[in-house]
Amino acid sequence: MVGFVIVSHSERLAEGVLDLTRMMAPDAKIAAAGGMEDGGFGTSFEKIQNAIEEVYSEDGVIVLMDMGSAVMTTEMVIEAMEGKKIRMADCPVAEGAVTGTVDARIGMGIDEILRDLEQVGTQKKL
Repeated sequence: MVGFVIVSHSERLAEGVLDLTRMMAPDAKIAAAGGMEDGGFGTSFEKIQNAIEEVYSEDGVIVLMDMGSAVMTTEMVIEAMEGKKIRMADCPVAEGAVTGTVDARIGMGIDEILRDLEQVGTQKKL
């Protein structure tokens, strides 16, 4: 099953997204990498790397980021983990996490899930 990592500047936000996804896909492989080691706001290379390792399998991992340095730090982690099947998704974090984990739960592969996630940001709420 494809794993997921939620990268946010806020530990509470990343953990909240995990709580939300677990209601819809309780057996999904998902980990949070929010905030800094001291609990402050920011993004941590080590937290992202550890979260990826926690959910990694040969099916790969999709990382969803909130903004800015979360994207840049994730890119650096992926570069350091060369040879691993790790992809980034450009979509809203909460909606993408729910959609992606449900897709993974029903057996979709990483490329199929990423195609599905491309549509998440275009869906209207009203």
